[in-house]
Amino acid sequence: MGSSALMDGFALLGIKTYADESPQKMNAVLSELNRNHERALVYVQQDLMQADIPMISQLHNHGGSILICEIPHLENVQQYQPAVEKLVRKVLGTSVQESNHGQ
Repeated sequence: MGSSALMDGFALLGIKTYADESPQKMNAVLSELNRNHERALVYVQQDLMQADIPMISQLHNHGGSILICEIPHLENVQQYQPAVEKLVRKVLGTSVQESNHGQ
């Protein structure tokens, strides 16, 4: 789920994509997956993770068989910092990441 430019690459791999969809449509797709107890790996463009999509919050909070991963917008790849990296840095400190970059 994301911009058409980003989704083109996934579509070429044969992955079902939702390009340039409204937050309401994205919420409906996630609701349907959840309602049908589907197992899914859903990639969502980073800026859309902050959009008003209630199912993203619900799935993050309750877990289940739908895993949501964020991916950077094409223009922000160099500045992208995954949420998990921020969490690791907060919990373990920056020295842990710095020591792993040398390996």
